[in-house]
Amino acid sequence: MRVAFTAVPDSDLPSVDELLNIAVNALGGSERQGQITMVHAVQKAIDDEEHLAVQAGTGTGKSLAYLVPSIRHAMSGEEPVVISTATIALQRQLVDRDLPRLAEALGKDLPHEPTFAILKGRRNYLCRYKATAGWPEEDEQDQLFDPREVSATGRMVQRIQEWAEETETGDRDELVPGVSEQAWRQFSVSAQECLGATRCPSGAECFAELARARAGEVDVVVTNHALLAIDAMGDLPVLPEHEVVVVDEAHELVDRVTSVVTAELSETSVMLAVRRVGRLIEQPIADQLMESGEDLKALLAAAPPGRIDELPQVLGLTLALVRDNAWRCITALGPRNADKDDPDKAGQRKAAFTALDEVHDTAVRMLEAYGHASEADRAEVVWLDAGTDRRPPMLRVAPLTVSGMLRDKLFGNRTVVLTSATLALGGTFDGLAGQWGLGDSKGWQGIDVGSPFDHPRAGILYVAKHLPQPGRDGLPQQYLDEITELIEAAGGRTLGLFSSMRAAKAATEALRDQLDVPLLCQGDDSTMLLVKQFAEDEATCLFGTLSLWQGVDVPGPSLRLVIIDRVPFPRPDDPLTSARQRHVAAKGGNGFMAVAANHAALLLAQGTGRLLRSQNDKGVIAVLDPRLATARYSGFLLGSLPPFWRTTDPAIPRAALKRLSAES
Repeated sequence: MRVAFTAVPDSDLPSVDELLNIAVNALGGSERQGQITMVHAVQKAIDDEEHLAVQAGTGTGKSLAYLVPSIRHAMSGEEPVVISTATIALQRQLVDRDLPRLAEALGKDLPHEPTFAILKGRRNYLCRYKATAGWPEEDEQDQLFDPREVSATGRMVQRIQEWAEETETGDRDELVPGVSEQAWRQFSVSAQECLGATRCPSGAECFAELARARAGEVDVVVTNHALLAIDAMGDLPVLPEHEVVVVDEAHELVDRVTSVVTAELSETSVMLAVRRVGRLIEQPIADQLMESGEDLKALLAAAPPGRIDELPQVLGLTLALVRDNAWRCITALGPRNADKDDPDKAGQRKAAFTALDEVHDTAVRMLEAYGHASEADRAEVVWLDAGTDRRPPMLRVAPLTVSGMLRDKLFGNRTVVLTSATLALGGTFDGLAGQWGLGDSKGWQGIDVGSPFDHPRAGILYVAKHLPQPGRDGLPQQYLDEITELIEAAGGRTLGLFSSMRAAKAATEALRDQLDVPLLCQGDDSTMLLVKQFAEDEATCLFGTLSLWQGVDVPGPSLRLVIIDRVPFPRPDDPLTSARQRHVAAKGGNGFMAVAANHAALLLAQGTGRLLRSQNDKGVIAVLDPRLATARYSGFLLGSLPPFWRTTDPAIPRAALKRLSAES
């Protein structure tokens, strides 16, 4: 419950129309019908305590459309409204720009100026006690073999120590430039490792606790999808009590929640538990866990990567040994609240319990993933993730669906508004609603408030129907020729979105010497700097993969052409998506459409959304994959995209690009 302000009767507050009008005039904007429709829909959902999915195209002003009714609701109740985003960029936009300006604009017409705070997971805040106490070291074996990494990490640690003396928030994002995860772990703790504010010597000045206290006193709390999931599904609340949640960038909710509930097991995690339990128990008991970790290491090194549909006997025995030996260590540690009056020992024991619990519970979860009567009864999938030069192989386990978790834990006892520019796949909300657990329930509705852009007049969707279907052996020469001709017609000004990093690099290598315009490739520098360089030089082209499909906002003449090399289906050998596809099929559904086609539609819609970012933007989307015009599922994919003017005639987009180039 918020303690800073007193709730005001709803009848004493201005209407959402009045508040929106005040905000738009104060911020120098103009009235947009889609924004007005969305404001009313969000207000109605809050009043009726029903869930709402809103597709709002770029330029609608959706942030304002959900913030105005959210702030109004917070004024009339005793709990804040929670706004959840998928990306740090949107969090910062809300906290640094949108909310301060909106609070100032509405403050005179509301009982008090709206207040807001950002809340992140505990790992994102510096732990004062860990920074000063004798905590177990967070060493990683691979750092011992590269003196350059040790030196770089040492410099980062020193920088964190200096920053720790002056920071007022302890928020990792204040550190610019950033630091590696390896360095940061030496100054942070997870929620499981934390001693708790009442037992920790630094509890009274804990940055994470102070951030949570601030969040409990404001009208709007901004957080991320991962923390939202942890709060909803965990035993202990992380966020303040709340009855309304707005999920922005809602198209990423399922993936972010899946990441939170995916567990990993490897030799590294077992050995970390062994090191942490260290001298706290008898050595022979710890040695048994170490030996089972070594057995796991040898087994994973020899096994092929990929999905593990049936549990091999030797893997089952090894997982059982890891489980049982981790439990022996847990038992040997004794009561969990022992040494509560000695913070140093309590911290070491808490760290040991955390590592052992993770190893034990993950091994149990993997063993329980097998033994079901049919594929339809299976709840989780286990797979082996191949290692790299820097990381050993590891087993992963993830749920085949998070819909039940979301339905029961997130949507169960609160009103949830979900919004994004991309939610209606194939022209319907059913696909994502099913993944959220809302599919068959009646307490929700979906609306598309449209876009302020005139898509048919501003953009052309060109599908290169004459090209061969993409294969597995890289980009065909015909694709490279097509890309060259399109870029030459556009005079550069091209964002190339590729289905893999290998394809992006191959296209860059093949075309860099052929083109008369600068060509950048993701990986040449930080993505942020590459996008900045791309935006500032109209002739420049930028090629890249996944993060560019969703993370580029370049209005104006620097972006006239978006090239997509192929329909972005998930890899056929991707363990999780292939298992989910098969699971849907086993239950009588269409696994390809429910999983692979939905995935492709979502990314296609995000990718094509890069073209029009302001009212004056114009250009061409060129999809080189002919399946978007010829395959049986093409109608579903096209129905997920903005209504650009469509053509398969290669002469039309080239002529249009030449005209746009001449105008610039």
